[in-house]
Amino acid sequence: MAQHPTDEPTRGRHRTVHPGLRHPVVDRRRFLTYLVAGSTLTVAAKLGVDTLAPGSASAVPTPSLPQPADLQDLGDVLILAGRPTDALLFTVEVTEDGRVRAELPRMEVGQGLTTAVAMLVAEELDLPLDRVDMPLAPARPELLMNQLTGGSNSIRSVYGPVRAAAAAARARLCGAAADRWGVAAVGLRTEGGRVLAADGRSAGYGELTRLAASLPIDELVARPKSPSEFTLVGTPQPRVDARAMVTGAFTYTLDLDIPGATPTMVRRPPTINGTVEQVHNEDDVRAMPGVLDIAVIETGVAVLAETFGQALDAVTALDVSWGPGTVDDLSDAAIRDELRRATVPLVPPISLPDQLDFEFDWAPISHAPMETNSAVADVRGGKAEIWGGMKSPIVAQQQIAKELGLPPGKVVCHVVQAGGSFGRRLFWDGPLEAARISHATGRVVKLMWSRTDDMRHGRARPPAHHRFRATLGPDTVLRLEHHAAFVETDWTHGLGEILTATAAELPGGNLGFAQSVFTLTVKSPYNFGAVEQVLTEAPINMHTGAWRSVYSVSSRGCEEIVVDAVAAKLGKDPYEFRRAFLKIDAQRVVLDKVAEEGDWGRSMDDGFAQGIAFHEEYRSRTACLVEVDGRDPRAPRVTKAVIAGDYGLPINPRGLKAQLLGGLTDAISVTLRAGLHIDKGLPLEGSYSQFHYARQADSPADVQIFILPGESEPGGAGELGVPAAAGAIANAYARATGIAPRSFPINFPVDFEPFPR
Repeated sequence: MAQHPTDEPTRGRHRTVHPGLRHPVVDRRRFLTYLVAGSTLTVAAKLGVDTLAPGSASAVPTPSLPQPADLQDLGDVLILAGRPTDALLFTVEVTEDGRVRAELPRMEVGQGLTTAVAMLVAEELDLPLDRVDMPLAPARPELLMNQLTGGSNSIRSVYGPVRAAAAAARARLCGAAADRWGVAAVGLRTEGGRVLAADGRSAGYGELTRLAASLPIDELVARPKSPSEFTLVGTPQPRVDARAMVTGAFTYTLDLDIPGATPTMVRRPPTINGTVEQVHNEDDVRAMPGVLDIAVIETGVAVLAETFGQALDAVTALDVSWGPGTVDDLSDAAIRDELRRATVPLVPPISLPDQLDFEFDWAPISHAPMETNSAVADVRGGKAEIWGGMKSPIVAQQQIAKELGLPPGKVVCHVVQAGGSFGRRLFWDGPLEAARISHATGRVVKLMWSRTDDMRHGRARPPAHHRFRATLGPDTVLRLEHHAAFVETDWTHGLGEILTATAAELPGGNLGFAQSVFTLTVKSPYNFGAVEQVLTEAPINMHTGAWRSVYSVSSRGCEEIVVDAVAAKLGKDPYEFRRAFLKIDAQRVVLDKVAEEGDWGRSMDDGFAQGIAFHEEYRSRTACLVEVDGRDPRAPRVTKAVIAGDYGLPINPRGLKAQLLGGLTDAISVTLRAGLHIDKGLPLEGSYSQFHYARQADSPADVQIFILPGESEPGGAGELGVPAAAGAIANAYARATGIAPRSFPINFPVDFEPFPR
């Protein structure tokens, strides 16, 4: 894969620090620090809201009014919800061996978060990156709504607090050195994990940490670096955990060596949400080799055995009578019909020469992370200890405690890095199920879902229907209407704690969450006059959850198809049309970048074509240009992609490139081939061989990714990469084949023999 390097802004080498002195506010923030009890230096920091200055927003006249997500997006809401506990978010400990340890109150699921946050710590402490340890924090209920990993919010929410804590640690280390040497701290500087004086004396952080911890505790205002002073942040860095991941040394949940943990699997019903009526051959199965116990739980029949192989054999041998599920009578066609009925009609419901109408259908999508649902649970002696991948560990702890009838303080949830999520691990289905089995059997349970379990009974992005109408004027768009209907997306994790989770479970509560998320994320970036966007939900009780980019993949992907059609109707070039109708220059920069680097409009052979699209979300923006070989419309292939991303301040450009590359792969998959077929209450797909996610052969060999430099605060990254790529692929396919796609994935046959139910 070819990738062009990013031009980096000029960075300073190091800086003089002024511990203990009160300085003017930098970047509109005032950081207060306090010492945490301990023999080595451990400091935390909080944001002094009394010094926040109002932002300066420049008004740009446009024919379209700002939409809610332009003014305040979901990430802004999550940051505000977490603001009261920012003081508790991070502690930075300097150990006597000169290393720095900071627990990350977010979850790493392969997105490179631990590397980016470690870079922020290393930057503020002028410390080599390999001397920062970033373990994942367990559930911390005192953080309230401030321990949820989702909504492209992690870096945005921790950027200030982690820098404040690290800057405070640096200031106290300099204060300790000044005390030891009897000099003023003003002239000291830090470099390479040491405090340096002008006369040549130096001391390592490990030498100073005890003294720094014992200095008088008083209010300290420390000044984090200005982005213009960064030397590490903004430079491409490899992942700190890369070697462990590629060598197999990394520890995932099922790698944990928990004493007494018993391999466990579950026999699941033949339809979604089916129930156990009777187990007919329990005694025979108990007599099978290695079987230790059997338990009936809400989600099926659990088998505990000496090995996972023996557990799987026993699960397969079970003879169970099942009660009905919640969607037994529904298949794809019926779900599509229900969604179309649920979609709010366009107004006025008439066709005019200057109106273009569109309808689109999207199949459900499995999250399909490489690591299936798994957890370890020890529920004995009036307490519980749980290990697993949890992106909302506080509400997981609270809900598991409620389920077991235990006080929340008697439940400990250890967050373990997971092998992928894409929104899947916002829910704690695996940890809860493991806790139920452990509670029922009195054993320590090591639970593994099979791939088929994960495909058929895991959560999925719900199917959707979209209806668009573009009302045109002379060389312009006067109105854009977008009405969407999704099968109900489960938001009962709330904002990551019990109160909002409970609110989502109340009548109408989940729909309120859905409409809020839709309104705070989906927006049109174009000057299309009066823009109307409406979400409704079909109350179909399936296993659903937020999938990467949630509502934006299909909503914005479809809008980008509409943009191409409108451009064609008005006789405009798709790139030039977008450039003219985008609202601000910053949007045009990424669009221009891909058009220039991708040689937009170049001559191509019959059956080959380019497609281009744009997307903006979570204070970041991207554009994507792809080339598609559509000579066989049933087997199209993306042959080239050029992507540009503007994230404000790019913490780790290499990590951001990986996010955009992953977004491209997701878009290739769900736009062209990958989805779930629902047949009489159950997905047919049960493995990667059947769920046609893009393989290496489906990925373009020529990919160029550009991360634009910037010095503002960082924007969101995880959700950004899919919508523009999906729109560009669909548009290239249409131009290459002459077929306008309206149902996704475009090629979606049942070309496999489904596994038995």
